[in-house]
Amino acid sequence: MMKFFAGKEEALSPAIREHSKRVRHALTDGDPQSLPRSRHELGKALHLGAPHPLHPGWPESTPALRLRDGAVVRLRPIQKSDGAAWITQRLKDEGVLRSVEPTVANSWRETHSPRGWRLMYATMRHLAKHGEVVPLAIELDGRFVGQLTLGGIHHGTASECWIGYWVYSAYAGRGIATAACALGTDHALMRVGIHRITATYLPDNPASQAVLQRCGYRHEGYLRKNLHIDGRWRDHNLMALVAEDYPDSAALRLRRVGYFR
Repeated sequence: MMKFFAGKEEALSPAIREHSKRVRHALTDGDPQSLPRSRHELGKALHLGAPHPLHPGWPESTPALRLRDGAVVRLRPIQKSDGAAWITQRLKDEGVLRSVEPTVANSWRETHSPRGWRLMYATMRHLAKHGEVVPLAIELDGRFVGQLTLGGIHHGTASECWIGYWVYSAYAGRGIATAACALGTDHALMRVGIHRITATYLPDNPASQAVLQRCGYRHEGYLRKNLHIDGRWRDHNLMALVAEDYPDSAALRLRRVGYFR
């Protein structure tokens, strides 16, 4: 059974557990017509409870999405035990990741050493506990295959964050990035309580643009030399999504049109 939010479902009454089971079935295996019609309805059906007052959305796992090939994707809080997979995958994907991610302070191998992982993990946990980021692992059938982060979180009159992610190239082309982005977008809106989410991508990265567009993000502008990538300042396209853009969730929209099973 796929859990929706860690530590929540076990304490529910049998009636509520059965209701949650029906919603899980609609998301992963059921008829698209039986899906909840809105983010509010989905949250109510799953009986998620109130988010943490100091760091909403952390530490929580997300619902799961079933890909067309039958594999299941979900997001969960990063764990110390993710270190070995994180190091291995990012070292193997150096050629892919260096060209799209911010310039690292040290060598790629030093940054992705056991010490580098411990530093990154401790930093992410510290920021998460202060409500500044929500660092999540991307799971495929229970295996770590990448990372998604909601960062720069602001509440109040700004109420926004950015979303960023990477997926191990060995699993490219299966819709994992789209599933993760959709789940992360819903998590930001439903559980973190954000009103506006932004994302950037390099002009020569149409695959990232396609992922964002499928999840409902819209083009907003062009940022000149705004981020240092692989040793030089690079321009980026800016996309964004606000809560009023859609009455339902990104995951449910993609399920309804058949992008996921």
